[in-house]
Amino acid sequence: MKILIQQAHITDLHSPHHGTTKDILIENGTITRIADTISENAGTVINQNNLHVSPGWVDIFSNFCDPGHEYKETLETGANAAAAGGYTDVFVIPDTKPVVDIKAQVEYIRQKSNSLPVNILPVGAVTKNIEGKNLAEMYDMHSSGAVAFCDGLNPVQSAGLLLKALQYVKAFDGVIIQLPDDKSVGANGLINEGIISTRLGLPGKPVMAEELIIARDIKLARYTESKIHFTGVTSAKSIDYIKRAKDAGLNVTCSVTPYHLYFTDEDLMEYDTNLKVYPPLRTKTEVSALKKAVIDGTIDCIASHHLPHEYDSKIVEFEYAKYGMTGLETAYSVVKAALPELKEDRLIELFSSNARKIFGLKKASITEKETACITLFNPSGKWILKEENIRSKSKNTPFINKEFVGKPMGIINGEKVFLNN
Repeated sequence: MKILIQQAHITDLHSPHHGTTKDILIENGTITRIADTISENAGTVINQNNLHVSPGWVDIFSNFCDPGHEYKETLETGANAAAAGGYTDVFVIPDTKPVVDIKAQVEYIRQKSNSLPVNILPVGAVTKNIEGKNLAEMYDMHSSGAVAFCDGLNPVQSAGLLLKALQYVKAFDGVIIQLPDDKSVGANGLINEGIISTRLGLPGKPVMAEELIIARDIKLARYTESKIHFTGVTSAKSIDYIKRAKDAGLNVTCSVTPYHLYFTDEDLMEYDTNLKVYPPLRTKTEVSALKKAVIDGTIDCIASHHLPHEYDSKIVEFEYAKYGMTGLETAYSVVKAALPELKEDRLIELFSSNARKIFGLKKASITEKETACITLFNPSGKWILKEENIRSKSKNTPFINKEFVGKPMGIINGEKVFLNN
């Protein structure tokens, strides 16, 4: 099978062709030739206006709800949503039923996703049944293909247990992902604690709940000399803690969601349940600090926090609505909208190369003799998110009918090709 990409601008700092516009020939899943012009008959020819290519994008925090909650999402619909958003690799969190806390569950996801266009990489649970009581069988899950470990939307609360987990994963150079939240602080909070929560009459969740866990877990990472990654960071003080940890040489990294860069708690004035997310949307001051941290390199990755929900979970009173929104299909475009000054080189670091380095994924580069792992996108392409075009099984997003600048065009993942219309 031959695929010919014509006149694509290559954005790949690890490629000798970075910053150039070339034709790329792919044969049987391998890049065989990169040249100014290639005249070769190919079964698939891709020629789009202002086409850019980069190493395949990676998302490190999504829920595909399979097994157990397939009415929200399946591995198939999740993979299609990811491919439409430009992702070749997606980490799926263990918040399924049953929980991904033994090797059989890891193997189920690996095997069931073999035929899908996207590499679906299971994240194993840190604790059994993500209950925060006893460690799960992390070594067995790692041996079966778990790419990292996390208790998903139930972050580890016990310092002693997390200490053991950080020590345990050192045996195979593993990474613990932690969504930082001390659940005992503002336990009933629905949105950020502040002026807006007071105005709306909703219980607030103070930003301190995040900062306490990040400060604690950095100390644990220092003590164990192990690796921890914080996802869904929302606080200026959290960013400061993480920056100081990095400056001290600790193995601490972090990611931010697109929607925490785009929205503030002021956008909740209409009680839009699609904006009920976890961690909650923060103030303009916190969002400005997040944007600055993305630009200066403190934040390592963009994590979509793709959390699909069926219609009935969102069309209820705000108090009863489930947390989260879908995000894979719009992540790139939302970040472009929130930070139009970001250069494409930096965007590809945030969406691809940094995650591959942090989690030890296979190298992806647009270089001859390398396996094709390519995202196709148009940085200036204008498009509107229409509900009928959403690939995810769930439609819980506040971006329906929103016009974006910056469009994912699809992916090439080995011999698998997925192109948007």
